[in-house]
Amino acid sequence: MTALLTQPSSSPLKKDAICQQSLFLPYDGGQLHLRHISPTFPSAARSPILMLHGAMSNGRVFYSDSGRGLAGFLARQGFEVYVLDTAGRGLSTPKLAKGVDPGQGKVIREQLPLVQAFILERHPGSLGVHWCGHSWGGVLMASSLVRFPEMATGVRSLLTFGSKRTIRTRSLKKWWMVDMFWNRLAPAIATQRGYLPADSLKLGMDNESISSLSESIDWVRGDWIDHDDGFDYAAAARANGLPPAWFIAGARDTVLGNPCDVKDMMAECCAADARFTLLSRENGFRHDYDHAGMLTHMDAPSDHFVAVADWLLGFDVTALKDRDY
Repeated sequence: MTALLTQPSSSPLKKDAICQQSLFLPYDGGQLHLRHISPTFPSAARSPILMLHGAMSNGRVFYSDSGRGLAGFLARQGFEVYVLDTAGRGLSTPKLAKGVDPGQGKVIREQLPLVQAFILERHPGSLGVHWCGHSWGGVLMASSLVRFPEMATGVRSLLTFGSKRTIRTRSLKKWWMVDMFWNRLAPAIATQRGYLPADSLKLGMDNESISSLSESIDWVRGDWIDHDDGFDYAAAARANGLPPAWFIAGARDTVLGNPCDVKDMMAECCAADARFTLLSRENGFRHDYDHAGMLTHMDAPSDHFVAVADWLLGFDVTALKDRDY
């Protein structure tokens, strides 16, 4: 594995019993940023977790310096969590600009395999890594897993929040957000600026490259085919399937992760062991969650985050029982 640069956080978060540090992996003339969030006293019995953000976003959808977020919550349950900023986003460098235009194919084919290998190297006794994606991050993770079945053997589970590959729902809100803005206005702005400045326009947490923007538009409307080499992900999914997977949707997430579209993706991925959960009051949750609120709502840690931790812990409990035999 290539050399690693580290940058510790200001101090361990003693109040929450977790520690944070930034790790930097050399990549393509720059660096990929991984936020490592761990218990003060990590447990070797817990499998590590890799998290990936969606479009117009970065890793901070999962964590904060104060310890809030799903990553901090799971670290308090004993997991070591690694949150990736894809090339050009978050603290990864170089930042998106004219001439700096990484596409989603590099996340699928290069960045996720690189980070997976790095985590396994840091945790040699682990049975594998849990993968967790929000929104389009879940699509990229599923794509990488079906493309590289040998790598998938080292992935214990796939957990997604509001992830969909296609958007088939119809509404006025969808027409404006997807058909008008994402499909028409966003490419025009990106072409003029060299990238989509979603951050400064208050459209998202981070900016988006022209390549990723155009490639995601094609995938949402069409086939699951790699833009760079024509790889057929749908066929690979039928042949290889996914590790155990949990697809979570929010009742108020009517466009970006519409529950029907999330179910479509779950079927397309062909996971041998897949489950679907709708976060709604009707199903016993405290709120009808929206796209970002599934991860950022102040009540999430005392609501569905508990079930997520139990599900992940179940893999390790089962493994320990199997070892006893």
